Amino acid sequence: MSDPQSMRREWAARTTPSLQGNEHWWPDQLSLNVLHQKHPGSSPFGEEFRYAESFSQLDVDELSADVDALMTDSKEWWPADWGHYGPFFIRMSWHAAGTYRAIDGRGGGGTGAQRFAPLNSWPDNGNLDKARRLLWPIKQKYGERISWADLLVFAGNRALETMGFKTFGFGFGRSDIWAPEDDIYWGPENEWLSTNDDRYTGTFEDGNRVLDNPLAAVQMGLIYVNPEGPNGIPDAAKSAMDVRETFARMGMNDRETVALTVGGHTFGKMHGNGPADAVGGAPEEAKLHEMGIGWANKHETGLGEYTITSGLEGAWTPTPTKWDNTYLETIFSHEWEVKKSPAGANQWEPVEVKDGFWVPDAHVEGKMNPPVMTAADMAMIVDPDYLEISKEYRENPDVLADEFARAWYKLLHRDMGPSARYLGPQVPDEELIWQDPTPAGPQVSDDDVDTLKQQIADSGLTAKQLVGTAWASACTFRQTDYRGGANGARIRLEPQKSWDVNIRSGVSAVIDKLDEVRGASGIDISLADMIVLGGTVGVEMAARAAGHDLMVPFTPGRGDSTQEQTEVDTFAWLEPRHDAFRNYLQKDVGIPTEHLMVDRAFMLNLTAPEMAALIGGMRAIGANAGDDNTDGILTDRPGQLTNDFFVNLVDMGTVWEPIGEGEDRFEGKDRGTGETKWTATRVDLVYGSNSQLRAIAEEYGASGGEKLMLDKFVAGWVKVMNADRFDLHR
Repeated sequence: MSDPQSMRREWAARTTPSLQGNEHWWPDQLSLNVLHQKHPGSSPFGEEFRYAESFSQLDVDELSADVDALMTDSKEWWPADWGHYGPFFIRMSWHAAGTYRAIDGRGGGGTGAQRFAPLNSWPDNGNLDKARRLLWPIKQKYGERISWADLLVFAGNRALETMGFKTFGFGFGRSDIWAPEDDIYWGPENEWLSTNDDRYTGTFEDGNRVLDNPLAAVQMGLIYVNPEGPNGIPDAAKSAMDVRETFARMGMNDRETVALTVGGHTFGKMHGNGPADAVGGAPEEAKLHEMGIGWANKHETGLGEYTITSGLEGAWTPTPTKWDNTYLETIFSHEWEVKKSPAGANQWEPVEVKDGFWVPDAHVEGKMNPPVMTAADMAMIVDPDYLEISKEYRENPDVLADEFARAWYKLLHRDMGPSARYLGPQVPDEELIWQDPTPAGPQVSDDDVDTLKQQIADSGLTAKQLVGTAWASACTFRQTDYRGGANGARIRLEPQKSWDVNIRSGVSAVIDKLDEVRGASGIDISLADMIVLGGTVGVEMAARAAGHDLMVPFTPGRGDSTQEQTEVDTFAWLEPRHDAFRNYLQKDVGIPTEHLMVDRAFMLNLTAPEMAALIGGMRAIGANAGDDNTDGILTDRPGQLTNDFFVNLVDMGTVWEPIGEGEDRFEGKDRGTGETKWTATRVDLVYGSNSQLRAIAEEYGASGGEKLMLDKFVAGWVKVMNADRFDLHR
């Protein structure tokens, strides 16, 4: 008879989706799971809960006082270094927010994802499970008035304040998720801290070592870089290359990178005072009775002076719980050499510690230790550009304080989007360029909207032009970091006006015509509103042409941003190099286009039925990118909003065959005559081949299905047009 542990493992093997689910049997199957992960039933608060409303009942001053008090309330089960948890909470907040990556907006602290796998068990997040448990009494006190996502980053911000640093401010407003974000691709490796460089092309030696998109960290399980150096090799110059690339991937320039490194490492210490193999498994490996606490340490007490986390051991400065300039004084005042920590990790220590730089032990009274640095720290004085900035900060502590405050604020808030989403009394008045500032737009009466709609309809612009331009303006939105969208009318500015898809679609001429209509009308309306209103008119025109009296809701209030309010370099990451809704693919990115379609639908917060309706409806309107692009327009009456796409796609009278060997384009031939009827792409045919999408397509193509499709089309259209209207929803 099997022992209980074997029985549990057998049952887990039977019930683990990756072993027994559809993904196991058909690994190439298109997954729609990402479109379902925000199901309202997953939250314990229910579908009607609005975090902003609950937060409004919170006394932020009382919360701040409680967090401040926790900083020096050392617990026997996890003693505070030097009697102060401040550095511990800074690390927790940094590691919550620091997973953000600018390429796809994923990661960051905006969802409280650090509570779940894989983040809660990443090697780089070692022992942060204790930091979250220390915060539990505060979360317990305030309940739904404060999200875990806000609390995890707010604690680090307050920690800085309690140690003498003046922060730039803080914005609340992050809502929690209730399950892991399984859609995030963290890398190709199958083991933590793999040194195979599978995520890189090129090498240090050829000077062309580049991370694969959209990754930002250098190894699986790290937030940024390996503190010992690339793949654990203590090479400061190569570490500088890693630091520069990974911080840039997270939206930071050289000055911000140095400010964060210097400012962050002014506080606290690293932990590696014992053998590395004394540390047990991560929280997700913890036994049931360990209640989600991981990294059990068998060395001595396993706590306090014997704590093992990164494996490096020691503090950067002699004043690790105080804001000052001793980090730079320490690193510039010594000659450094590589040594081994008690855990066997590579770290840098002074050849000879000078007076005034010995570090009081965090737990043993009277004991003094040398300061230590990581390879990433040494990069600050080895890399020529970092060195010049570090020298400037050493000579001008006030400049460092200001730039660290701003960089820290950016680190914590980068994934929150425009400041219009921020809540609470600590939001600074100054709006920063990376927040994509957009002025409020004028209010427009219903009568003026009706007048403008008629003038747009009479302008000579077609439904295809109007719909395609409005979509081009709005579809840049991504819910991962709340960037992009129609508000601001940045489609008329660089870099968007020069994007290939916008040039190919001719949106510039359409925008010029809409601007002309706006000027002639004498009505005070923003161009951003005018573009979206044009799309509304286009949809209604196409519906009327098909015999439907359709009214598409429109809410004015968008503003027009200027070129000076637009961060060109980072907006480049938002360029749609693929857009299934317009049957557009700039180049082969090595990922099947149907998977790219689902990812873009997720970015737009669409459901699967809304995604399908928008695809089918925009095909019927003929809103593909480029006049010569007729793939997927499965209708004899293009320009009319019909369900023809679905009717003809699932018609058994059509036989589909690939065009060429790539199986990216297809032609549909009449089963009887062999005559070519249609051409289509993978993102078209997937609605007939994928069982879940075909189930939707069949309903839309059935009797009565056209109304069903139109309802979902309008719902999806309005959702996309208003995705960045944070004044309408939170």
